Amino acid sequence: MSQVVRTPRVFSGIQPSGGLTLGNYLGAMKRFVDMQDEGIETIYCMVDLHAITVWQDPDKLRHATRELCAGYIASGLDPEKSILFNQSQVAEHTQMAWIFNCVARMGWMQRMTQFKDKAGKNAQNASLGLFGYPALMAADILVYHTTRVPVGEDQKQHLELTRDIAAKFNHDYGVDFFPITEPVIEGAATRVMSLRDGSKKMSKSDPSDMSRINLTDDADTIAKKIRKAKTDPEPLPSEVEGLAERPEARNLINIYAALNEQSVEQVMADVGGRAFSEFKPMLAELAVAKMSPISGEMARLMQDTAEIDRILTSGAARARTIAAPILKQTYEIVGMVGA
Repeated sequence: MSQVVRTPRVFSGIQPSGGLTLGNYLGAMKRFVDMQDEGIETIYCMVDLHAITVWQDPDKLRHATRELCAGYIASGLDPEKSILFNQSQVAEHTQMAWIFNCVARMGWMQRMTQFKDKAGKNAQNASLGLFGYPALMAADILVYHTTRVPVGEDQKQHLELTRDIAAKFNHDYGVDFFPITEPVIEGAATRVMSLRDGSKKMSKSDPSDMSRINLTDDADTIAKKIRKAKTDPEPLPSEVEGLAERPEARNLINIYAALNEQSVEQVMADVGGRAFSEFKPMLAELAVAKMSPISGEMARLMQDTAEIDRILTSGAARARTIAAPILKQTYEIVGMVGA
């Protein structure tokens, strides 16, 4: 098969399941903004169809979808530069997902660790959507012939599945149609951990609000949470290796590095030997400077949800101009009459 020349294109999405955190910002949204200015076409989605793999209150889902859009924009995404939309407004995602349901193998799906984690011992009562949603994720990516996807470590396995589906489709139909999408995993804080337990990921589902910084937190709340973050009694080491067995220290250093756009090594050179009583105020000041403008702008945007809806609808129309021809070609390759 001859190699197809492809337009460089980035796609990624976040579930609008409520409660955006610093982890969403550093692990995803900040990188989305950086990519927006690299001269590559960027498509960012609110994956509301993924959200309903577990039951969602409809009013809360609508609010969370708009709030996520506000978070995208407040973080620096420009609806004129990037395509912003919610997944359910672009039917090509689910149409492509059915094709991929028929390409993916049951064994591939059964190896997905996220399904095992989310379904737990109650797997027989989990929704079919929760089991099969990696095929929809593959459709989200490949319906735009995406070449690069910024992902967190916990989504790497799903992107590997996307690559497997693309390769199997191309092989089965003797084409070089779908790209083998490359993951983009970079930065000091791609996985932000809990402020109360450095071994656990920062999560909106943690019972303690002190475990996370929410994108809606004001300056005083951000500073308070940093001050009260769990630490150990030792001063900060001067070398990165010294953080290996100190998860809370490592997490706070990673957060500082990511917010200040420094490497961890650079931060260690600056703060090595300092006590946490010195370092925490530095981190609190930095976090407030970077994050409180985002929470303020989100609050302002949420005062006009009609404008948010207009942005989402406009973005969906732009997304469909890319997705519709790719889906049509897919149907033609598969052998659908009238495609």
